Amino acid sequence: MTSPSLFDQYAIGDLQLKNRIAMAPMTRGRAGDTRVPNELMADYYFQRSSAGLLITEATVISPRGIGWIGSPGIFTEEMAAGWRLVTERVKPTGSHIFLQLWHCGRASHSDFHDGELPVSASAVKLQGDQIHTPRGKKDYETPHALTIEEIGKTVADYRRAAELALDAGFSGSEVHSANGYLLNQFLDSRTNKRDDRYGGSRENKTGFLLEVLAAVTQIWPSQRVGVRLSPNGVFNDMGSEDFRETYLYVVKQLSGLNLAYVHIMDGLGFGFHEKGDPMTLAEFRELYQGTIIGNCGYTKTDAEERLAAGHADIAAFGRPFISNPDLVERLKNDWPLTPFDDMSLWYTPGAEGYTDYSPYSG
Repeated sequence: MTSPSLFDQYAIGDLQLKNRIAMAPMTRGRAGDTRVPNELMADYYFQRSSAGLLITEATVISPRGIGWIGSPGIFTEEMAAGWRLVTERVKPTGSHIFLQLWHCGRASHSDFHDGELPVSASAVKLQGDQIHTPRGKKDYETPHALTIEEIGKTVADYRRAAELALDAGFSGSEVHSANGYLLNQFLDSRTNKRDDRYGGSRENKTGFLLEVLAAVTQIWPSQRVGVRLSPNGVFNDMGSEDFRETYLYVVKQLSGLNLAYVHIMDGLGFGFHEKGDPMTLAEFRELYQGTIIGNCGYTKTDAEERLAAGHADIAAFGRPFISNPDLVERLKNDWPLTPFDDMSLWYTPGAEGYTDYSPYSG
């Protein structure tokens, strides 16, 4: 039997992807102070629409979810209209595009919130580098632990964001539960010290994520909703001794929800917390028979190996897409890649380092 190729078509529910390559979500900071998507962003996604699936940069679901300068939002009609500029450019290419729903949680600062503290599962301060705020680089602060009532309001914010994403013309939504952001902060014992129904047991710590998914799937069919997880991730000061048991439990719960996919960062390109042996897609495949997207620092060979083993159905590439808008064609033809490791223009305003990369010309 022939192994699946990155360039084969693939179906997610009723969505037919033209290949098994996804563009991973990457924050690029081009939405400005208004956080409203714009024509420049539409150009960016259009240029990269040779991917079968585009997953947008992380997009904040509410003002309280903000924690990054220039990142886009999806909590007003104006923001939805801005995103419509993007989806209308992508749709004719035959690619599908999912909007990633994001709340930064404690990975934020009161400068973003008119002096109010950022929020999290518990009052556990992020240890590490400073954060860029509208008033310069600042130390992280000890967050406010969300109350039960505030958790319910946040679930409603996710539901409203999903409604606006549907109105904006997306093919689906991805719930960001990775990389040390709010939903991840509830899953991880390092950041969740609660003693109520959202803390303590694995069942309780997973409850917030499952409530968010229930809310989002009130708006979207379940097979138009994905989830992103980072079991090996150290980014934003994450990682606990029980990570393996936690994530096997989470994926087992997700297996019964008939989702579009689970997007798992199994590669170590984003750092590793070293709390045990890294988790692999093979561990998750034993528990999850639906679509798995593998991600994080893959080369073409890495991606092909995961598809051939049956551990992933789709491979997501992130940073290579920054400087190689025609990445699918380059991978297919084994053309050289334009280097993508210069971070100096990743988050700066304007077209430079964003939409000014050229396709391969030989």
